[in-house]
Amino acid sequence: MAGEQPETRIYFNPKCSTCRSVDGVLKEHGIDAEYVRYLDDAPDRIELQGLMMLLGIKDPREMMRRKEPIYSELDLDAADPETLLAAISKHPVLLERPILVRGRRAVIARPPERALELLDD
Repeated sequence: MAGEQPETRIYFNPKCSTCRSVDGVLKEHGIDAEYVRYLDDAPDRIELQGLMMLLGIKDPREMMRRKEPIYSELDLDAADPETLLAAISKHPVLLERPILVRGRRAVIARPPERALELLDD
């Protein structure tokens, strides 16, 4: 249908100020989104692979918080992609945030203004 908004999802941590900033950007633009509280309901490997496709990345590290202590504790620097995806599923704190998905595209909204890349469609 013409004028229909694409589906919008945000991987969201309410304690994260950047996530809250992106939430404000969405509200300013009148966009309703599904809020995925990934720390409470960790994404599985298939969901993570889908995010990678939407983000246009091949290496899971590009959507990982590599400065999190668990990253070094698990010695993930040389890990293969399957190991990295399993680590994110088991330790969702490793997933970078916020990730904004709109239609068939996604961005890691750091800084929050990156969200605008998907809102101008």
